[in-house]
Amino acid sequence: MAQDATEAAPGKSAGDFLIRLRGIGVIPRDNADIEPIGGDTDLENTAVPEIDISYFITDNIALELIAATTNHDVTAENTDLGDVDLGDVWLLPPTLLAQYHFLPKGVVSPYVGAGVNYTIFYGVDESKDSIVYDVDYKDSFGWALQIGVDVRVADSWYLNADVKRLFLDTDVELNDGAVRADVDVDPWIFGVGIGYKF
Repeated sequence: MAQDATEAAPGKSAGDFLIRLRGIGVIPRDNADIEPIGGDTDLENTAVPEIDISYFITDNIALELIAATTNHDVTAENTDLGDVDLGDVWLLPPTLLAQYHFLPKGVVSPYVGAGVNYTIFYGVDESKDSIVYDVDYKDSFGWALQIGVDVRVADSWYLNADVKRLFLDTDVELNDGAVRADVDVDPWIFGVGIGYKF
């Protein structure tokens, strides 16, 4: 009698590594307190590749390290000076999550995760607006939540989909500190991809 898929490929086990490559859509849910000109921020949505690797401490519990970098155009909207172009900035938020995998031996294995990230802001491009110069973003720690599912399609191969919410903020200074903003970026991240277990 032919073995079923679960017998042929026992799924996730303690000591396994699972590496995934996803395409992700990053949707900031940003808001800001901008002094002294008022208004709010708008960070552009973006889509990029993401890579992560998970290590299974037990059959059910894994640690996942996620790496991706995103570029966002930034605008200060409805300020006392009108809408102000702030150029664009790159975000690098390496994230470490502790996960619980339900049904780790199953063909369909959902999971949840929670953890921390440290967001590095870099590669700031100059604004096209002549009234703005010297835009500075401060790096910061934040929290992360995740829900996802792995679907086994071959012995060691998985399809994956997940949703993450990062809680991150930054202090921004413009024009040598004449304008300051406390910005909550707080993006939703939607991803789909493939994984390989080894």
